[in-house]
Amino acid sequence: MSEKKTSSSGEKAIWLERTGPGSFVGRTSNGVEVKIGHGEGEFTPGDLLKLAFAGCHATSSDARFAAALGEDYRSTVGVSSKYDKENDRFTHFDVEIVADLSGLSEDEQSQLRRRAEGAIDRNCTISHTLDEGVTHGLQISSEY
Repeated sequence: MSEKKTSSSGEKAIWLERTGPGSFVGRTSNGVEVKIGHGEGEFTPGDLLKLAFAGCHATSSDARFAAALGEDYRSTVGVSSKYDKENDRFTHFDVEIVADLSGLSEDEQSQLRRRAEGAIDRNCTISHTLDEGVTHGLQISSEY
């Protein structure tokens, strides 16, 4: 799979390679890598889900913030969650986009918030997926 440029559906290929007990490296066909597991220096799958949610908010609204604050604006995007241990699932995510809005009037800040929320509502695939739910499957193959 590592030599594929796209998946069978035409999307960028994404896969995991096991590096040790409970540890994996996630890879993409364009060379991006991320360590996944529960050890030191690894993102857990839950961490990645939260980062995907926050990242989708950030990238979906980035152009709105840049238009209001300038192309070189700085921001930090935080994400928190509520977890239902009994059912082993997240029940809620909160995202906070922090940027210096002090140079904007109250009306401009309100307009930026409205535009950013609209962009997120229109463009955040992760939100759309979580809102509507997603089906999933599993296939186990022998290839080595």
